[in-house]
Amino acid sequence: MSVQVKLPAALRPFASGQESVALEGKTAGEVLDALFAKHEGLKKQLLTPEGKLRNFVNVFINEDDARNIKGLASPVKDGDTVLIVPAIAGGSTATEAGLSKEELARYHRHLIMPEVGPEGQKKLKNSSVLCVGAGGLGSPLALYLAAAGVGRLGIVDFDVVDHSNLQRQILHSTDSVGKPKLESAKARLNALNPNVEVVGYETKLTSANALELFKDYDVIADGTDNFPTRYLVNDACVLLGKPNAYGSIFRFEGQASVFSAKDGPCYRCLYPEPPPPGLVPSCAEGGVLGVLPGVIGTIQAIETIKLIAGLGKPLIGRLMLFDALAMEWRTLKIKKNPDCPICGKNPTIKQLIDYEAFCGLKEKPVSAIPEISVEDLKAKLDKKEKFVLLDVREPHEYELAKIPGSKLIPLGTLPEKFGELDKSQAIIVHCKMGGRSARAVQFLKSKGFDATNVAGGINAWSERIDPSVPQY
Repeated sequence: MSVQVKLPAALRPFASGQESVALEGKTAGEVLDALFAKHEGLKKQLLTPEGKLRNFVNVFINEDDARNIKGLASPVKDGDTVLIVPAIAGGSTATEAGLSKEELARYHRHLIMPEVGPEGQKKLKNSSVLCVGAGGLGSPLALYLAAAGVGRLGIVDFDVVDHSNLQRQILHSTDSVGKPKLESAKARLNALNPNVEVVGYETKLTSANALELFKDYDVIADGTDNFPTRYLVNDACVLLGKPNAYGSIFRFEGQASVFSAKDGPCYRCLYPEPPPPGLVPSCAEGGVLGVLPGVIGTIQAIETIKLIAGLGKPLIGRLMLFDALAMEWRTLKIKKNPDCPICGKNPTIKQLIDYEAFCGLKEKPVSAIPEISVEDLKAKLDKKEKFVLLDVREPHEYELAKIPGSKLIPLGTLPEKFGELDKSQAIIVHCKMGGRSARAVQFLKSKGFDATNVAGGINAWSERIDPSVPQY
């Protein structure tokens, strides 16, 4: 029977550089004996002089630790994979490169890796990457690209650092609150690696400027958090022939891939159309585990470095899914859609379009939704006017902060529970910032209710009416 033995990078020099070896054997021990017979140098690395497996070496059969089965006596069957997993900690060897003395020291751990080496490091030094966003994904992405020695690192962002960013946006610090994210990001990246040229674009990415911003960069890394910008990034990359290192996050789950690369699918091949407005909540509405963008943004950085240095197998044609709660990874194969409207055989999209309209965000203007300010709401409450103050946030948000006297019906359950409301009474609806409550008002009005939205939501109430109500 044939068993595939996978060798880590640290052991490949003792196996003629091979990543895997097909061998015969009925147990893990027999397979290792066959491996040692073929590559004698591995034996000294993995076994003690007494012939026992060294304590810093583990053997897995498929995904199971052999120690939890029968050790090296664990049976294997045809098609199984035996993985040898030693402890690793880096190394130290001298090398020469066309880099400065300081760069030789800084990138030493890259230079001693034969897969990267001096040539790979020079590719990184001569490369340019544009990060779209300096938020949750953009933070680890930019930090690791700067640390790796990418020569020119562009960042597009026009936001300001807020306290709520600090739980996950590690580019920024408490001292940065209130400052433009670009200012904070540039200071942090320059302190990390002064050899990297950090170029900031304090502007919103639009159809009018995307092609001009993207054209001088080798790789575009998408750290956006909304669908219009995501489709804009994709389309601009396709039109310019630029690879797009993609990542997205929500709550405990993340996705990563490489789109728009030559012969590979683009984002539209995977998702031809965006979801209807309001169907998929934003991270501001649904939350996100603080470390999750660290995981996905780091994968984006890895894929970017692989694209630049020509390493390994990038995530082209594959979508990686990560579930942090289950601690599970899945990789799905995705194919180029021959009928894709922008990268297919007969594309119909040949220039950038209005992405707000494409994503359905212009179908109902804000003016069509009746609104009330938090000041007017306070006046109504003080006068004890008759109305229902409806909170459409989630229960855990309600526990964090609430306006006294409000009734909680989460937006997702409103279609089932609107019967609890009295049509004879006016309804004033609020959420965190006004987005979900606007959708609730639209729904309630379609059912014949007199409904009004609170502009700015409970955040505005906290800022301008009652500071004792916490913001989150």
